[in-house]
Amino acid sequence: MEIEGTTIDDAKQIALIVSEANKDVAEQFGIDFENNPKHPSFYTKEWVLSDFDRGEAYFICYENKVYTGCVAFEQPNPTTAYLNRLSVLPDYRHQGIGTKLVHHVLEHSRSKNIQFVSIGIIAAHQILKSWYINLGFIEGETQKFDHLPFDVTYLSYNL
Repeated sequence: MEIEGTTIDDAKQIALIVSEANKDVAEQFGIDFENNPKHPSFYTKEWVLSDFDRGEAYFICYENKVYTGCVAFEQPNPTTAYLNRLSVLPDYRHQGIGTKLVHHVLEHSRSKNIQFVSIGIIAAHQILKSWYINLGFIEGETQKFDHLPFDVTYLSYNL
């Protein structure tokens, strides 16, 4: 299993991974294009290119030349990073790929002297919340946003 940085040339592949990996989440929580058009299950190459333009970095995981997952890293300020769009294709889940991608972002953050990494998830997604907590993340506040059909829980990892 390899993880490497990406370029804009990988935007189409990243969009495919993010979109496919999030379709079951959208179905599970009743998310559709009408109630949440910005949900990752609708991710496009243009959105990825916009992420790159904003300074986000993507890392992609592959094995035997097959892409299996990806994650985005954003640094809004010198001490904070966001772990965004962690996505593992359904056929490759439960093989440690998500954990390796999270650890990669944590190590990348350490190399930049970042103090903590934050992520926001669907508050009702208890399995995902527990998974992050088991990786060492600490549950923070939950917020309601008028433009989202779900509440968001924030978790952070202190480096």
